[in-house]
Amino acid sequence: MSLHDDAVLVLERYGERDPDQAELRRTYLDHLAGHPDGMWKACGAGHLTASALVIDPARGRVLLTLHRKLRMWLQMGGHCEPQDDTLTAAALREAAEESGIAGLTLLPGGPVRLDRHPIPAPCHWHLDVQYAAIAAPEATERISDESLDLRWFPYDEVAAVADTSVVRLLDRTRARLAHSS
Repeated sequence: MSLHDDAVLVLERYGERDPDQAELRRTYLDHLAGHPDGMWKACGAGHLTASALVIDPARGRVLLTLHRKLRMWLQMGGHCEPQDDTLTAAALREAAEESGIAGLTLLPGGPVRLDRHPIPAPCHWHLDVQYAAIAAPEATERISDESLDLRWFPYDEVAAVADTSVVRLLDRTRARLAHSS
């Protein structure tokens, strides 16, 4: 199965779990149906990306990266690569690369939310499929070349440093954690 096919399956399943994002999910599926290259950075109409919010539920904190280009505190994430077999694998790879933390595990249940946001030309849209990754309390982060900084923030401090997309991702992640307990 191709990464494109996997993304379609992930998005179809996601619709069953989150009716609040039905319209946005349809946008993603329409994009993939109209763009065979819609998974790749080279797609000028936009492309899917995979990200993961790295959390330490035991300590009630989240690891954010100060993105080198955007100069914003964000979750770990980025472009899918040819070696990624699945969206899940892409999200986990990006989280591990950008956090430097080995042994991350994704929160069960698939993506936590979707977020479509504009980016500078030549590509115009990121259609981000957002997951959550659990870090062990003893995990040690390591800054990557894509970051200016990495920092753990208590849940209640995230809204003061990050944009609404990250805040919504954290809210959905916490709700899923509470539901799975």
